[in-house]
Amino acid sequence: MTGRRSEQAAERRSEQATDRLLIDPTACDGVGICGHLAPELIRVDSWGYPILVPRLLHPAELRAARAAVAACPRQALFIGPG
Repeated sequence: MTGRRSEQAAERRSEQATDRLLIDPTACDGVGICGHLAPELIRVDSWGYPILVPRLLHPAELRAARAAVAACPRQALFIGPG
């Protein structure tokens, strides 16, 4: 039973939020692509600069966050530990 319990605990940890979407504001040029790729995580102001929702990312949100990071032309977005 101990092996199964440790497997279940590992599954729960993998389903928990552990990372944040972060930005280097000095690198951002306000292109705004990120807001279109991850609208549930990033709002874009009237000049195109991102406003990040300050929270941990759920694993289901990581796909959109990674797409926004990959598409950033200035590499201003990144995913880091929470």
